[in-house]
Amino acid sequence: MASTKLALLGCAVLLVMSSGCPGSATRGVTLRPDGTPGPEKCPEEARKAMNYLRLFVGVSAWIQLDANQSSGPLALYEGSIESVLEDDLGPLAAPARLYGRVWTSGPQAVIRYYAAQPLDGGAQVPICAVARLGIGQLRKLPDSKPGMAVLGAPSAGVYIVDEFR
Repeated sequence: MASTKLALLGCAVLLVMSSGCPGSATRGVTLRPDGTPGPEKCPEEARKAMNYLRLFVGVSAWIQLDANQSSGPLALYEGSIESVLEDDLGPLAAPARLYGRVWTSGPQAVIRYYAAQPLDGGAQVPICAVARLGIGQLRKLPDSKPGMAVLGAPSAGVYIVDEFR
C-alpha cells in the first residue's frame, strides 16, 4: 500500500514539474475591506495534481497549524506558514508538510495552502486547501495584535477545495 502511495505521488510530481512553482499562486490575491483575502481560483496545475491523487473537494485531515509551535495558545503571524499533517490526507502521508499563507486582518485567521511536501521523497505537490476549526473557525483571541492572530488551539482541520472563497 505504501509503495502504491509513493508511486502515485511520484507520478503527480512528474505531472506538475514543468508547471512552475506552486508557491507563486499566493501572489496577487485581492483583499476585502476588512483585510481578509478575496476569492481566488485554484491553479490548473494544482487541480490536475489533486485529481490525479484523488484529493477531491472535502477530503480532510487533522493538522498542527504551525510546525514550530505545538501547544496553545498559538500565535500566527501574517505571511507564510508551514503546517504538519497529523493524519494522512489521501495519499499524502503524515507528517507531510503543508505550505501556505496566513491572513490575520479580519476577525479570524484565514489560512490557505498551496503546496504539500511529502517527507518520504519527491518534490512539492501543488494543492488548494484551507484550515478550518468548527464553529467560530479560527477566531482570534482578544490579545491578538495587528499583524498576528492568537488562537486557542494549535490544531485544526485542513480541507481540500477547488477554489478559495
